[in-house]
Amino acid sequence: VQLQASGGGLVQAGGSLRLSCVASGRTFSRYYMGWFRQAPGKEREFVAAANGSGGGYYSDSAKGRFTISRDNAKNTVYLQMNSLKPEDTAVYYCAATSSYAYTSAQYDYWGQGTQVTVSS
Repeated sequence: VQLQASGGGLVQAGGSLRLSCVASGRTFSRYYMGWFRQAPGKEREFVAAANGSGGGYYSDSAKGRFTISRDNAKNTVYLQMNSLKPEDTAVYYCAATSSYAYTSAQYDYWGQGTQVTVSS
């Protein structure tokens, strides 16, 4: 599975961004899809994951502000981010795994990352 993330950018605090991640292959719906982020000097952290039917799981920091969704017909998973804060600034990565997981070590496939910068 190859993953291509996009949609990052510079936004003011309180703003919104939608990240997209397109996957190659015919078995996209079988994968749990996750979003992680990594800020400078920090470890990569879990943000959200979606099962094959789109059910979402979130970190505490993402809950209530971010929404993960997927379109299996387009092999794409999205991360809608609202009410962004400066502490959300990071490189965001999409990833795929065969079963629910919330640690980076459990994911098998990774996209290249997209930078999100939130200014105060």
